[in-house]
Amino acid sequence: MPHKIIIVDDHKMFIDGLVSIFEDVPAIDIVLKTNNPKMVLQFLRYTNNVDLIISDISMPEMDGVALSTSIKKEFPLVKILMVSMHNNPNMFHQLKQNEVNGYVPKNASKAELLEAVNTILSGKNYFSDTLLKDYKESFFTVQESKQTPLRPRELQVLELIAREYTTKEIADKLSISKHTVETYRKNLLLKLDAKNLAGLTKHAIYLGLIDIDPISE
Repeated sequence: MPHKIIIVDDHKMFIDGLVSIFEDVPAIDIVLKTNNPKMVLQFLRYTNNVDLIISDISMPEMDGVALSTSIKKEFPLVKILMVSMHNNPNMFHQLKQNEVNGYVPKNASKAELLEAVNTILSGKNYFSDTLLKDYKESFFTVQESKQTPLRPRELQVLELIAREYTTKEIADKLSISKHTVETYRKNLLLKLDAKNLAGLTKHAIYLGLIDIDPISE
């Protein structure tokens, strides 16, 4: 049975371009194409039988980020692939927070677009290498300007914290005391300007200590 897809974009030319690409893909069935994000929500409430939504980010009335928030709240199983003309490094974290399943720039090749769609429909996430590269470079530029580099032991502790090891497990694995682990944890929070475990995990992802996309496995 073909996968049912919705395309929402305020540029008809882009919609037509996507339609022409998927015409040659029998496993894809475009059930709605619209320039109105609110119509997407109405359609989902009526049928609730859609596998993937391909949405622009910048749209009048309701942007793609707001649309993704509403979709994931009401229809958490529906996958979302965002497209945009702008490679905003800060967009990656925002999209991940909204549980968006992927992002490709509008100037991506046909091959990359199809790869992104197939990857997401297979149950994994897909974020363009260009976005991830710009995001990492942006992060490291900020870090270099305001933070002291982490020492090897701090990197070890950070990785284990991000992998959800308990204080005792970290202490046992590194042959240090629980008190020392707690000291490292406090120092990491200060050095990385993080408020909690989620913040430390985010930095571990940025530094490549754990998978950049752990929820896609």
